[in-house]
Amino acid sequence: MITAAQMRAARALLGIDQRQLADLSGVSLPTVQRMEASEGNVRGVVDTLTKVIEALDRAGVELIGDNAVSREGGRGVRLKLPKSPESPSA
Repeated sequence: MITAAQMRAARALLGIDQRQLADLSGVSLPTVQRMEASEGNVRGVVDTLTKVIEALDRAGVELIGDNAVSREGGRGVRLKLPKSPESPSA
């Protein structure tokens, strides 16, 4: 799965806008806009999600899921799990 935040971050890393992502992936601009407006995991047709993920991969972005290790070892961005209020700070 891909989250809306991952899509926005991936575009930012590539320096592209929503229209460029739509062109790269072969999906419509309104579809990309709708996907990025999702809460949490992006909802949509599996084929459409696959097209966007593959376009990001071809452009050089590796999407890293929860508890996954980066395959390529390049630089990246990952959100940390939020700390609970009771957790001692590191």
